[in-house]
Formats: sequence, C-alpha cells, structure tokens
Amino acid sequence: MMFRSRKMAKALLMTGALAISSVATAQVDQAVLDRGKEVSALCVACHMESGAGSSIPGVEYRPRLTGLDAGYIQHQVESYKNGTRVNVSMKPFADLLTEQQLHDVAHYYASLPAVKAEDFKVEASEETLALGEKLVYHGDWNRYIPACVACHGVDAYGIGNTFPNINGQNPAYVKKAINDWKEDSRTNDPLHLMSRVAKRLTEADIDAVAAYLASQPAAKEEKK
Repeated sequence: MMFRSRKMAKALLMTGALAISSVATAQVDQAVLDRGKEVSALCVACHMESGAGSSIPGVEYRPRLTGLDAGYIQHQVESYKNGTRVNVSMKPFADLLTEQQLHDVAHYYASLPAVKAEDFKVEASEETLALGEKLVYHGDWNRYIPACVACHGVDAYGIGNTFPNINGQNPAYVKKAINDWKEDSRTNDPLHLMSRVAKRLTEADIDAVAAYLASQPAAKEEKK
C-alpha cells in the first residue's frame, strides 16, 4: 500500500517537473493569429466563434478551447491524428490540418479570452459540489486520489502545455474525458497519470468533480 502511494507521489513530482519545464504560449506574430483565425472557420460550427464550445445533449459535448495553452491544443489534435485520442467527429478535421495550420489555429484560440459556453448549466446539490471541491483541492489519499490542483496548478487554471485549465468547462465533456481515461480509450496523458487516477474515481466522484469545475469561472482573473 505504501509502495503504491510512493509511486503515485513520484509520478506527481515527475509530471510537475514536466509542467514547470514547459513554456507557456509565447507572444506570437499577428500574422500567425490572422492565419489561425482563418483556419478556425473549420472549428466554429462545433466550438463556436467564441471558442467556448457547445453541446448536443446525449450525443456530443464540444469543449471550451479558449483559456488553453497552444501547445496543449496542438497535442490534442495530434492525438486525434495518431489515435491516442478517439472522436469520430474530430478525426477528419484533425487529418485536414497541416502542421502549420494546426500551429496557427492553436495559437489563435490560446490568444482568446477564456469564456464559458452559454448552453450548459450546472445542476448539482450542495453536497455534490462540496465533494467536488474536496477532490479538486485535497483529493482522497485514502484511495490514492491526488488533488486536481497537484497537477493542474493553483485553483486548477492549468500549467503550461501539459496540464490544461479545467475550470468553466462543460461538465458532460469533463465526465466523458475522465471516463475515456478510465476505460483506456484515451491514452495521451503524460505518464498515464490521468488513467491511473480515473480508475480510482467512482461515478459519484466524477459527477462531483465535473460539476464543481463547471461552476467555476473559466478565466482566473474572474475568480473571487
């Protein structure tokens, strides 16, 4: 038991080092952003012009792209290309993009202000939100579940291109993402840390974390 706890702690330290060593989206030339905006025409039908995402309830949940690091966005699209992340809607669009187009559109979305989608509401009890807050900030080491903030940074607003801002995200999308890691249908996380954590979460845990994160502002400066 202690050995497993030490392994998890070591993994957290290693992933933290990855995050610290990664460089946040640098200042980019306006030409890159202009080209990226042109490429975003492929994205707006699902992710909206604002980049806030959208939903087809019970069918598909499109995430917020704004407020994410450009390198993180690039990695996700590359994952759709190479099959380490699977989505039948995203795959053809990912395959359409050249390396330059992906670079440009990722930096374009990273340059936009983080905003929540308008078509979802958080419907959760105070008890559920309290559990979500506990797991986000403290985890549950009795079950070897680290806090979300251990990797995703202060208040879970992300660190570099490895750990994204997970606040103000569509709760149904967050639940699907965690379940994809739990079921090993998504394998593009560093050191497979998310996969190991997801397997220790109950359905109630996942619902609570998704609801709490969705209830938070998408942009750090909006948090009181």
